[in-house]
Amino acid sequence: MTDVSGLWHYDGKTAIRHKVDLRTEVDGFVLIGDGVDNGTYRWSDLVRRDDSPDGPVYGLKDRAGWRICFASGVPDAIRSQLPEPARYGRWVDRLGFWRASGVFLAVSALFAFAVFKAPDWLAPNIPFAWEKRMGDAMVGDFGGRFCNGPGGQAALDALVRKIDQGKPAVRVHVANIGMVNAVALPGGNIVLFRGLLQEAKSPDEIAGVLGHEIGHVRKRHVVQALMRQAGLSVLLGGFGGNGGGYLNAMLAASYSREAESAADDYAIQQLKLARISPDDTAAFFARMSAQEAKLGEAAAALGYVSSHPLSQSRERAFRQSRQAGTTYAPVIDADQWAALSDICHDDPKVPADDSLFF
Repeated sequence: MTDVSGLWHYDGKTAIRHKVDLRTEVDGFVLIGDGVDNGTYRWSDLVRRDDSPDGPVYGLKDRAGWRICFASGVPDAIRSQLPEPARYGRWVDRLGFWRASGVFLAVSALFAFAVFKAPDWLAPNIPFAWEKRMGDAMVGDFGGRFCNGPGGQAALDALVRKIDQGKPAVRVHVANIGMVNAVALPGGNIVLFRGLLQEAKSPDEIAGVLGHEIGHVRKRHVVQALMRQAGLSVLLGGFGGNGGGYLNAMLAASYSREAESAADDYAIQQLKLARISPDDTAAFFARMSAQEAKLGEAAAALGYVSSHPLSQSRERAFRQSRQAGTTYAPVIDADQWAALSDICHDDPKVPADDSLFF
């Protein structure tokens, strides 16, 4: 047995500070002093508390306010019986620093994986009606900039019918915006920008690009991309009135490499079914590939380059899909292409300001 004197003690019931001595027993220790609960207390029930200027302080696990302070210091004879002071925090000290670090990294990796994969799991289960409401609101945020020059929309609709027979039908518009880009919006809405029509050399080029965007619609990539760009608030917070914000997010969104590849495969398949030559689409990507070298300067104007994967491999994929012996025909005739090309130029009502408004 060891006697230790010079301790002060609070019993957790009163504010009286007791002067006590401590005596070791076989299974723990007892306190000796007037008006105190002597114990016996087990060493294993002690926990280290914040130290007092008088010395190290210990409490009991299940008794709030119970304290003993070794005001005269801890004798070496019992030092090994007392818990070590916390270095990092309770659970970290219990596990040990390196083991706790491993647990933290594992939990962080699981959390990051869940956040990254959540759109893949959730998007296919979102009702199309909900997605359509979101897409319709985004379309409304274009503020009347959809072009409707004579015969243009009819030509575009004819082109869409040639390359897509899916359900529900996609709705494609041309916006009077000079960017060389196209974007698939939720709910089967697709917007071609005037700059893309101006850049295209033939309707077959548009067919390939549009087939790619339709592929994103059919594969339900659109909401996945929006959730990755704007976060789960798209679902958790509801669509609300933030259509402009989500439209910006959609324009800035990028699809995964797998999604882009799947959309290209869809476009190539649709061109094959419609007997439309993939050569023109390959030529379009060849020109885009040439622009990629100076992407830094051209990114604002060439949105298609900045928001889609490198064009060189896509050019190769489309060119290699050409089938020997197949007779190809333009997706729409020359008059329809002329009407589509000038759909914005020939529309006196469409707002002339084509600067980015969102």
